[in-house]
Amino acid sequence: MTSPINRGEKPGEFLPEIRRGRFERLTIYEVSEAELEIIEKGSPSSLYLNFSIFLLSVAIAFLIALLTTNISSAKVFSVFVTITVIGFVFGLLLLILWLKTRKSVSATVCSIKRRLPPEGVQEKGKI
Repeated sequence: MTSPINRGEKPGEFLPEIRRGRFERLTIYEVSEAELEIIEKGSPSSLYLNFSIFLLSVAIAFLIALLTTNISSAKVFSVFVTITVIGFVFGLLLLILWLKTRKSVSATVCSIKRRLPPEGVQEKGKI
């Protein structure tokens, strides 16, 4: 017969010792489903930053190649210049978009934290 405490272990097997350290204070924040989705997905602007870094890196590499090498073909020179200009323009544009939209996750977390009244201030209706 299996006892509920033993849970099917063989006789003579020992359960591991479980030790628990308690928190002195635990603060619980209530989060809506919409806020949880924003935190889960992360900032949509991080994609802007990734592409911006990529494009600016490519543009800088091509600019260095333009400044340090002697390109005799007009076609190759125009391709290098085009890639450099496009990289800088779109890289800077995406960097500006990232700067304007990067605060969605941090703003959500701040609004959740602001719901908690300051320490020592009691909520209305609570004793």
